[in-house]
Amino acid sequence: MPVDDYVPAGTIATQLEAALAWGRKYSLFNYPFVTACCGMEYMSTAASHYDLDRFGAVFPRFSPRQSDVLMVVGTISHKIAPVLRRIYDQMASPKWVVAFGVCTCTGGFYNDYSTVQGIDTILPVDLYIPGCPPRPETVIQGLVLLQEKIQRQAGKRR
Repeated sequence: MPVDDYVPAGTIATQLEAALAWGRKYSLFNYPFVTACCGMEYMSTAASHYDLDRFGAVFPRFSPRQSDVLMVVGTISHKIAPVLRRIYDQMASPKWVVAFGVCTCTGGFYNDYSTVQGIDTILPVDLYIPGCPPRPETVIQGLVLLQEKIQRQAGKRR
């Protein structure tokens, strides 16, 4: 008997890792770490006009243990950097980090002793969203790219 005779009609055969990646892709819970002016643009992406929930992404959780995406929004000073690292360490795996805005990505126009010149010196960053501040369309495009990255990571260990 052929193998196809053993599979009932309407059954989808897939790898477990691919199914888990699909679930992770559409159930992202973020921890917003908002420190500066990009926070207003971040809030507008969650408002009714752009509504990130329709992508199955970025439903905010305010506990690091309940979130899997750390959204770092705004300027990070060296004084707050240890707090940011502690929040990242408290998150369960798998976890992803999004750098939101030019000040988070590169330090922006704050080229001084008190500002971290890019959070990639503190945390591993999975997605950079450029702009000062980034437009909501850019944020949505970035989150779609993050979802694609999560889907591609099926079967790979982080």
